[in-house]
Amino acid sequence: MMTNLFSIFDPSTNIFNLSLNWISTFIGLLFIPYSFWIIPNRQFIFWNFILNKLHNEFKMLLGINQLHGSTFIFISLFSFILFNNFLGLFPYIFTSTSHLTISLSISLSLWLSFMFYGWINNSQHMFIHMIPQGTPSILMPFMVLIETISNIIRPGTLAVRLTANMIAGHLLLTLLSSTSNNMSFYMLFILILLQILLLILESAVAIIQAYVISILSTLYSSEVN
Repeated sequence: MMTNLFSIFDPSTNIFNLSLNWISTFIGLLFIPYSFWIIPNRQFIFWNFILNKLHNEFKMLLGINQLHGSTFIFISLFSFILFNNFLGLFPYIFTSTSHLTISLSISLSLWLSFMFYGWINNSQHMFIHMIPQGTPSILMPFMVLIETISNIIRPGTLAVRLTANMIAGHLLLTLLSSTSNNMSFYMLFILILLQILLLILESAVAIIQAYVISILSTLYSSEVN
């Protein structure tokens, strides 16, 4: 039962037995270039408004020691995850962000970049960050251990948070839809209403998860400066 249920996330197709589902990861790129050569419309103005708000927020989180243009890394991350989360809500489109292959690759590469940059350029600051200010001397070894463990598991928590949230909603929608075979007309109407409400919730989750991942990545980046 569980194997069949989770098989909906299996990245495989019947076209020459190739895993072409991953192509859906790049579908979102098709919606971006047109805005640079078509007359700006309301969608483009609204998207620019969102990006400007994100830029100002990331700039505030990174502080005065930020590198110029570093906010665009996290804006691109937000856009990439948001497009893939939303595309997964459409029928027969593979949700690449529901796999650790994508989410862990993103979080691990960012985390390693932050760690290499921090330990090479700001090693003293990285050592100071392991011991919060005002920690008693007897607790310092334990605080270093706790901070080290919490730092190491960061990419895993980022990846699992995104993957689990995307899988949970899709599984719930699949479970509800699989019970519609033997339902009466009135129960089927209630089920469709629940499915619509869940789809709205999943749309909100898609936005929130993209925002959370980008904000946490920004905060982790600000700690190494």
